[in-house]
Amino acid sequence: MLKIGVLGAGHLGKIHIRLLLELNDQFEFVGFYDPSDSNASEAIEQFEIKRFETIQSLLDAVDCIDIVTPTLSHFDCASQALRKSKHVFIEKPVTETVEEAKMLMELAREADVKVQVGHVERFNPAFQACIPYLNKPMFIETHRLAQFNPRGTDVPVVLDLMIHDIDIILSVVKSGVKRISASGVAVVSDTPDITNARIEFDNGCVANLTASRISMKNMRKSRFFQKDAYIGVDFLTKELEVVRMEDVQGDPDPLDIIFDLGEGKPVKKILFDKPELEATNAIKEELRTFGEAIVNDTATVVTLEDGFWALDVAQQVLDKLKMSGSLVSDNIQV
Repeated sequence: MLKIGVLGAGHLGKIHIRLLLELNDQFEFVGFYDPSDSNASEAIEQFEIKRFETIQSLLDAVDCIDIVTPTLSHFDCASQALRKSKHVFIEKPVTETVEEAKMLMELAREADVKVQVGHVERFNPAFQACIPYLNKPMFIETHRLAQFNPRGTDVPVVLDLMIHDIDIILSVVKSGVKRISASGVAVVSDTPDITNARIEFDNGCVANLTASRISMKNMRKSRFFQKDAYIGVDFLTKELEVVRMEDVQGDPDPLDIIFDLGEGKPVKKILFDKPELEATNAIKEELRTFGEAIVNDTATVVTLEDGFWALDVAQQVLDKLKMSGSLVSDNIQV
């Protein structure tokens, strides 16, 4: 049984605490640390758990730590844990800066422990179900739109929302980034609230990403286009839609939808697939696989390197926004 603790008992931290308590076949929940008395009081009242007085005292009592603190403190918390050779789960973005992420990778190599980054959309059942259908997509379009919420407006929407889709795209394309362009507008906050980015990859794939936190309704959709197939993933409703074309063998069935490409070309039929998906809790799944990676000594699903690359591309998008004048503050860091 893995002894685990949580750093940070805010809104998301309490969700992690609840799910870790439910995963009692994998984890023994030891306690938490949060400097906020109000956060701590709420967590103690809700879960009847132990509050540790310092980060170090909690680290000394556990095998692994779940870091759900503000991004600004990710590096400090994770580096303390890694120096004590503790396995680390760390929420996204992995750190505030790319340089900090590089230093964490070195510390993790020296400690020889497991580190998983909380890019939770990798565990969305709709995305999990779409993976077998993906075969070298060459155009990807994503829309991640949210209604306005003051929480999170201290950072650009690229880090608040778009980084989810950046990670998903990097996990699918698996090619070097050739070129990035971006534009955005700060509407209600001091940093861009809506941003569009275009990422071109070395293998020819192009991804067009839009993220907004000032929309009238919520939307989290990704569309993957590849030869003979379109795959639509709705991360919000957890639905998958696949439209495929196949060559017709022999005489077509009268009920088939036929697509005739012209003389000399094969006749194709169109297949529609909308599989029934099992409802799962993505955060619970990522925590479960973190524990499995420790016990089985296997790679985590979302590695520290994955977190680094998502942050690196997000930083490049922010750099393009600065160059275009969309990111007006020079003090914004990731």
